[in-house]
Amino acid sequence: MKRISTVVVMGIFFFSSRAVLCAQKTAEMLKATIVEPYPLSVTLNKTTNLIFPYAIKSVDRGSRDILAQKAKGVENILLVKAGKEAFPETNLSVITADGKLYSFLLNYTGNPALLNISFTKDTLHQDMVGATGRENSVARIERAAGHVAEEKKTLHGPKDNAYEMRLRLNGIYIQNDILYFQLELRNFSSIAYDIDLLRFFIRDEKKAKREASQEIELPPLFVYGDTSSVKEQSTRILVFALPKFTIPDKKYLLIQLMEGNGGRHLHLAIHNRTIVNAKRIGG
Repeated sequence: MKRISTVVVMGIFFFSSRAVLCAQKTAEMLKATIVEPYPLSVTLNKTTNLIFPYAIKSVDRGSRDILAQKAKGVENILLVKAGKEAFPETNLSVITADGKLYSFLLNYTGNPALLNISFTKDTLHQDMVGATGRENSVARIERAAGHVAEEKKTLHGPKDNAYEMRLRLNGIYIQNDILYFQLELRNFSSIAYDIDLLRFFIRDEKKAKREASQEIELPPLFVYGDTSSVKEQSTRILVFALPKFTIPDKKYLLIQLMEGNGGRHLHLAIHNRTIVNAKRIGG
C-alpha cells in the first residue's frame, strides 16, 4: 500500500513539474515586445509630412480630430494636421507595404517644432520600436537641431540674393553621423516670402551639352523651424538634419529654395571642402 502511494505521489510530482515547465515555455513563446509610440505634435494651420520607405497600405486615425491623407502622386508620403484646436490626445497607426507598423501618439500644439520626418533610412523606426528605456533618436536629433539653431554664424560665403530676399548657409555641424545645416532666410522686402519648397541635391558639375546631368535628392530626416513663410522685414533660422555624406569629385551639393507664387528663387552651391569641415556639436 505504501509502495502504491509512493508511486502515485511521484507520478503527480512528475506531471506537475512537466506542466510547470510547459507553462514557462509557453509564457516565453508568448512574451510580447512593447512598441512605444512616437510622440508627434500637430497643429491646425500647418501640415506635418511623414515620409516612409515604402508605399502606405493602411492608415488608422484614433480620432476624427486628425486629418490624414497620402500626398498626391506619391504613395509613401502622409500629410497630417489637426482638424480642430486643442483636441484630446489620440493616436495614428500607419502600415507600409513591407508589413511594418508605425505608431504615433498625437497631441495638439500651436507651433510644432517638427514638420518633416523621414523614415526612408529606417533608423528612426528601429529606435522607435526598440527596447523600453532607450532614448528615442528623434528626440536626440530634435535637441541637437535646437542647439544648432542657437549657434552663431561659423561660415563666410555661401549665400544668394534675389529681389530683397537672401538665403545664407550659416554653419554645418555633425553629431552621431547626422549633419545639421543651419540656414538663414532674410526678407528685406515689404512682401512676405511664401516657401514652396527647400530641397537638397547632389548634382554634377557643368557637363558638355551631349552628356546627361545627374542629380540625387537628399531628403532630410526632419526640419527644425517654420518652413511655411518668412514675413516681411524679418529673418528666419531653419536647421535641416540629414544622414552624413560627402560629395564625390566633380559634384556639388545644391540647396534650392523656391518661392510659392513668386519668382524669388534662390540656390546655394556647397562643395565637399565645406562639408568635411563640419563642426562637431558640443566640441
